[in-house]
Amino acid sequence: MKPNMGTADKVIRLVVVAIIAVLYFTGQITGTAAIILGIIAAAFLVTSLIGWCPSYVPFGISTRKSDKALR
Repeated sequence: MKPNMGTADKVIRLVVVAIIAVLYFTGQITGTAAIILGIIAAAFLVTSLIGWCPSYVPFGISTRKSDKALR
């Protein structure tokens, strides 16, 4: 697993996770929406922490600056 996420990408995902968490814990989202958004938030959190997004691989996407310089 070669890291393919840049800093901005990670920060944006973590902000989305925080927004979803606030909406959930304040009761703004419930039921099916809460479950779906919770799964998305969990995926964003994990990918941000490890710096690798599996959905980028098939398309050859990388938001890391060091990878862009190599292309």
